Amino acid sequence: MMMLQKAVQNTDYDAWQTYAHMVNTRPVAMFRDLMGLKLDPAQAIDIDQVESVEAILKRFDSAGMSLGALSPEAHEAMATAMNRLGGRSNSGEGGEDPARYGTERMSKIKQVASGRFGVTPHYLVNAEVLQIKVAQGAKPGEGGQLPGDKVSPLIARLRCAKPGISLISPPPHHDIYSIEDLSQLIFDLKQVNPTALVSVKLVAEPGVGTIAAGVAKAYADLITISGYDGGTGASPLTSVKYAGSPWELGLTEAQQVLRANGLRGRVRMQTDGGLKTGLDVIKAAILGAESFGFGTGPMIALGCKFLRICHLNNCATGVATQEIKLRSKYFIGLPEMVMNYFTFVAQETREWMAKLGVRSMEELIGRLDLIELSEGKTDRQKRLDLSELVSMGDIPDSEPRFCVVDSNPSFDKGELAEQMVVDAMDAIEHKAMLTLDYPIRNINRSIGARVSGEIARRYGADGLPDGCLTFRFHGSAGQSFGVWNSRGLHLDLEGDANDYVGKGMAGGRIVIYPPKQAAYASNASIIVGNTCLYGATGGQLFAAGMAGERFGVRNSGALAVIEGAGDHCCEYMTGGVVIVLGETGYNFGAGMTGGFGFVYDPNERFAYRYNNELVDIHLINNEATGMYRAYLLDKIARHVEFTGSVVGRAMLENFDDYVDYFWLVKPKAATLESLLKD
Repeated sequence: MMMLQKAVQNTDYDAWQTYAHMVNTRPVAMFRDLMGLKLDPAQAIDIDQVESVEAILKRFDSAGMSLGALSPEAHEAMATAMNRLGGRSNSGEGGEDPARYGTERMSKIKQVASGRFGVTPHYLVNAEVLQIKVAQGAKPGEGGQLPGDKVSPLIARLRCAKPGISLISPPPHHDIYSIEDLSQLIFDLKQVNPTALVSVKLVAEPGVGTIAAGVAKAYADLITISGYDGGTGASPLTSVKYAGSPWELGLTEAQQVLRANGLRGRVRMQTDGGLKTGLDVIKAAILGAESFGFGTGPMIALGCKFLRICHLNNCATGVATQEIKLRSKYFIGLPEMVMNYFTFVAQETREWMAKLGVRSMEELIGRLDLIELSEGKTDRQKRLDLSELVSMGDIPDSEPRFCVVDSNPSFDKGELAEQMVVDAMDAIEHKAMLTLDYPIRNINRSIGARVSGEIARRYGADGLPDGCLTFRFHGSAGQSFGVWNSRGLHLDLEGDANDYVGKGMAGGRIVIYPPKQAAYASNASIIVGNTCLYGATGGQLFAAGMAGERFGVRNSGALAVIEGAGDHCCEYMTGGVVIVLGETGYNFGAGMTGGFGFVYDPNERFAYRYNNELVDIHLINNEATGMYRAYLLDKIARHVEFTGSVVGRAMLENFDDYVDYFWLVKPKAATLESLLKD
């Protein structure tokens, strides 16, 4: 570590070679250490015949490390370095300050899974790559975690949360139940930002090849296979000990399965997790990677001393802390240090390529004939059979070893969404009032995302003036109706909608109500599906009917009025308001740290259904909570105004009778007065 820092701080390539030799000749610690290169002096070429350092640098990314896990200075230095080199930095899942957009401090890769932090249309359109973090190699199966000590006022603002409150982002199974749901999220992202590539981050677990094949069929453009040998700048040690698998296992399995199914040519493959030197890059490329993610290495280049106390917020080098005193006094990192690190990796990579007689990275990717396995020195090493990792079986050589297309376009061309953009573009450009009507069917997915992306691209987070642009629909909407909804965009639907209504919405209004001739009671019928308002940061949703499961998960700013909900409503919520004019399922408010909710409970069951770990419940009709009566009455009135709700109208007409059955749900850490003020 000291030799690496000497090399990058002094632009000393001789010191780098000493460092690289120490790493490349270490005792066997990883599977790749048992993989040697077949170096034939007769095949070697002059290094001038190898592709340039600049060409190789374009294949390097900094791994997903969030602002929150890292200090703002470290996060921005990483982004600046990668932009100057022509590579890409990854924002991580903590959002990014909009002040960085359009500058060399902006991360070109924006990480997202719909309920992550700070995901808005403005965030999504300021990216070249949108990465869906299904999992993390160092702690597969978990969402991101940020201890309360690291949630500074800046971090809280970017993550739409409260300072000092611990944050947990939902694990991916909260909204991605199947490969079809992942496909829908990929489509959502391609709708809001059609120019961006969509990446999916997987982990090197057994069976990842099958998942990778599904991801390719779901029209992702890139796949990252993440190994366990990496870190996390925020999570407790119990999350990262004895978890995950080496990237060598996952990468080779994914390469084999994708080639066997004729899919390798459609997607780019990346790996990350403990890559340190150019030799690591060479071996990863031979096993199937065409781009490479680095996390720990560039962090050490910035001054990290690998103390493993990132989660305690007292990093002695200022790299992984939000403490201003530590950052201002001890952080020495500069973009040039990161630039030296990646330049040295690329230069060493070229030297190995010259020894192998390989002129370009494309010639190297998937070239398993250049690997020879070592028997190992210990009995345990000798019992390892790595032959499966360097075998392609009977897969013909005609199958591509790397991606041969620019992108992986979806079969769904989104005709209705494109027509909406054409019809509304003049109004968007001139901020003119416009109302348009369309029929809608359940094959029309992600409606509103294309328009929201165009609004965000022009006006950022400010969007359009309130109510400037209104679309009215009649029928049954497909999945993700109103996803990433921008400010000033109103969507009215007479009918019903599938899953993910209002997912990630940032502003505007979504109104859904049953047809006038409907023969059923709205409060006894589902009108929107599962996982609605997931990860919303603003806006309003009024639905005259029941919602499915996981309503309002990771809501951090939206107002919603619905007439019933399934299990797990308001899970991980950090802000906003959810009003349920009917019964809920179990586990209401699990992990809820902000915002508040109202639940109508005429059958007195709610006290047995909410999750009391982090929230309290209070009846509305008493002295302490009486100030909420007017607020609740006003929101029910708006619900009736927009949807014509029969249930809401009955409550307005006899409010004194109904209010006795309303519970207020609030985080235990919040006072009643502060909630109303917020």
